Amino acid sequence: MRIISGKHKGRRLTAPKKLPVRPTTDMAKEALFNILNNEYYFTDLSLLDLFAGTGNISYEFASRGTEQITCVDADAGCIKYITDTAKELEFTISTIKSDVFQYLLHNPIKAHIIFADPPYDLSFEEFSQIPKMVFDKDLLLKNGVLIIEHPKHTDLSVLDNFTYQRRYGGSVFSFFEYQEKTS
Repeated sequence: MRIISGKHKGRRLTAPKKLPVRPTTDMAKEALFNILNNEYYFTDLSLLDLFAGTGNISYEFASRGTEQITCVDADAGCIKYITDTAKELEFTISTIKSDVFQYLLHNPIKAHIIFADPPYDLSFEEFSQIPKMVFDKDLLLKNGVLIIEHPKHTDLSVLDNFTYQRRYGGSVFSFFEYQEKTS
């Protein structure tokens, strides 16, 4: 994996092979950041990275100037890798070793962008719990967005607060935002 833009543009990172991860592809990550680049100033953002894995998405935000980043993952190896890499790159990334669903239930923080890249083998019910918990707990800051990366055969467009999706190869990014209440 590589960092596409910012302070560490072009930097290649190699995660240990034993980590239970499926990093977002460079092509999909670049497309995602092209979308976000038109909407946000990265230095003004806070990020909550759920199912953080290698920290791939968090490093991209940090390289572009985001300083408030929290990564949550259940795997101790992933948390150690993110912590070590953030220190090496001088990024301000906080890590929390926790099951994401337990974290959202008990200890959530608010953020401008919440990115979730859960294992692709989750059931639809498990995928649908992520936006439900984020919106029930009111975790997005003003003009914030929840982005869930998922396989193309999982359709999240039927869920509340869904706004749009973008497909890149076998991966899809579904975007969720607070909807205006109409009376």
